[in-house]
Amino acid sequence: MPSVRCGHRPATAKLIGMTNETHTAATTPARTAGRAITVAAGTAGALLLWAVDGPWAGTDLAVRQGNSVQHIGPVAVFLTALLSGLAAWGLLALLERTTRRPARIYRIVATVILLISLAGPLGSGIGIGSKLGLLAMHLTVGLALIIGLPGRRNCR
Repeated sequence: MPSVRCGHRPATAKLIGMTNETHTAATTPARTAGRAITVAAGTAGALLLWAVDGPWAGTDLAVRQGNSVQHIGPVAVFLTALLSGLAAWGLLALLERTTRRPARIYRIVATVILLISLAGPLGSGIGIGSKLGLLAMHLTVGLALIIGLPGRRNCR
């Protein structure tokens, strides 16, 4: 009798070695679409924050790199958020194929990476407004990916 999980989709499993343990590694179109939407939402959230902090509020989002100052524009925000989301998705996909508790491990690793990434705006942001705006962008993208990519717990 097949088990039914997550919206009446049958669970697919493969036998691991000579044990009775199974590892679910099904990627459904709904899961793929949900993850794509999560990456897009994190990217859109970062762009929205850039628009609110930069052009609307007049905050100069800039960081110091060596002896020069780099102004953060919408292309940099878009590409950085998108590439971060795709990297996170790749990490989760790898963990789903290689570990028993991929969502838990993913959330721990992603949280550590997010905390490390916060050092960038804190250390190189120019002015309190720039630091706060960049921190907000990091947190928006990071939390969207940490919460949204693995999906619901009862779907594991």
